[in-house]
Amino acid sequence: MLRELNPLLHSELRLGVMSILISVESADFTYIRRETNATAGNLSVQLDKLTRAGYITTEKSFNGRMPRTTCRITSAGIDAFREYVDVLQSYIANLPAPR
Repeated sequence: MLRELNPLLHSELRLGVMSILISVESADFTYIRRETNATAGNLSVQLDKLTRAGYITTEKSFNGRMPRTTCRITSAGIDAFREYVDVLQSYIANLPAPR
């Protein structure tokens, strides 16, 4: 029986955010928005979902007068991402041989 994919990470935008954050120490909102091609509103909602799940942390500050949101992946987020990748790899390993 196939293992279930984490439904929270099985969203294109949330998976994209996690893929970015797992490879950097931190990333700001503007960078993530540009890299994912998301709208500010949608990205904000998805970051909130990942934060509530404990997968990322967000820190709000100011750069001069400009607000800045910085995101970091947590150890729980790293574990969840790795588990997601492991499940995908198990799906691939169970593919039938080509004919």
